[in-house]
Amino acid sequence: MDSTIRVRIQSFGRFLSGMVMPNIGAFIAWGLITALFIPTGWLPNENLAELVGPMIIYMLPLLIGFTGGRLIYGIRGGVLGAIATMGVVVGADVPMFIGAMVMGPLGGYVIKKIDQLLQDKTPTGFEMLVNNFSAGIAGTLLALFALLIIGPVVLGLNNALEALVDVVVDANLLPFASFFIEPAKILFLNNAINHGVLGPLGVNEAAEAGKSIFFMLETNPGPGLGILLAFWVFGRGASKASAPGSVIIHFLGGIHEIYFPYVLAKPVLVLAAIAGGFTGVLTFVIFGVGLVATPSPGSIFAYIAMTPQGDFLGMFAGVLTSTVASFFVASFFLKIDKTKVEDIEDAKAKVASMKSAGQKKASAVNLVVFACDAGMGSSAMGASTLKKKFKAASVNVEVINTSLEEIPENADLVVTHRDLKARASQNAPQAEIVAIENFVGAPEYDQLVERLK
Repeated sequence: MDSTIRVRIQSFGRFLSGMVMPNIGAFIAWGLITALFIPTGWLPNENLAELVGPMIIYMLPLLIGFTGGRLIYGIRGGVLGAIATMGVVVGADVPMFIGAMVMGPLGGYVIKKIDQLLQDKTPTGFEMLVNNFSAGIAGTLLALFALLIIGPVVLGLNNALEALVDVVVDANLLPFASFFIEPAKILFLNNAINHGVLGPLGVNEAAEAGKSIFFMLETNPGPGLGILLAFWVFGRGASKASAPGSVIIHFLGGIHEIYFPYVLAKPVLVLAAIAGGFTGVLTFVIFGVGLVATPSPGSIFAYIAMTPQGDFLGMFAGVLTSTVASFFVASFFLKIDKTKVEDIEDAKAKVASMKSAGQKKASAVNLVVFACDAGMGSSAMGASTLKKKFKAASVNVEVINTSLEEIPENADLVVTHRDLKARASQNAPQAEIVAIENFVGAPEYDQLVERLK
């Protein structure tokens, strides 16, 4: 895939997931309430179960709409995004997540353009009056537009999508979705697929059936676990040494990005990920299991928490079979592969480090930012590792973690994965970019310590 196209796809996917991921706690809260109090739940309670409907119809879409508007234009954009989203919510008896993802950013964009137009034309002292009424008028028009035009269109699209999904499910083709999902995950589109596409589908199904298999298609930790176990047993050099720690972070911590570099180092292993995903989904289908909400992060603990009663056997069976399938396929390719990728990559890392050191050797580094796609998983882990190493070496440099789109302007140095380097450069042109291959035990960490102490 062309790097420019891939960067654009990743950016769009990041924007979609950026509307959902900050609200994952709300989705989990809804899922827990559903699992506990609906008639088939753990603690059936008709009174408490009344929370389920309003939360999914109103609260969750409005939160997404607000977040989408805020991504475009801060709090003011968020408010307009929520107002605009209310237009598609009213009159619909299904969760309007697609409508929220359309109207939220649109609301933020509209008020941003209005403010730019009125900025130089507002008399001194009338700023608050103009701002409040411009937002109120724009919000009114957007809500009416959403209710009368966008709402029916999105509702029709939603019905068509549900019909297509029903056809796929009835034809037992759902496991074949892994042929698209698993390679896309390796390109860091995991959050976009899970939160931007599968999550809304799952919420719609869970609202009717109390659970959904769509929450399990991308989040299953089995395929990645099998690949990491294969590196642990049959890997060589740095990959073998770092695999045990990666297993814990991936399976227990739920940070799936940890295994992506292993596959990127040996691209043929995407077949192992596909085999694991296909086998796991097929097992889930056979057992007829689902989750009540998105398990985020994709930890086995989150899987257990989101599994309704009666589905534990099928859930564990799917995770286990996907692990075994990906392990055997990855092991086969690792055993027949005689190349020493680790030595080549170490050399590349040293060359890149030398070049980056020369590019900015005269500038002081006061802020190091570890950036990843979502700013919550691998970046938090990497930042924590750097902080500990800096502290041990008495390096007085601030280290933070953010998403790629939220890198602060005063960042002096940005650490990110190699495949995200282009996006990091776009979002932080003022900063030096240090690209790494492996989130655990990357040689660049120690090189930074030596350089900055």
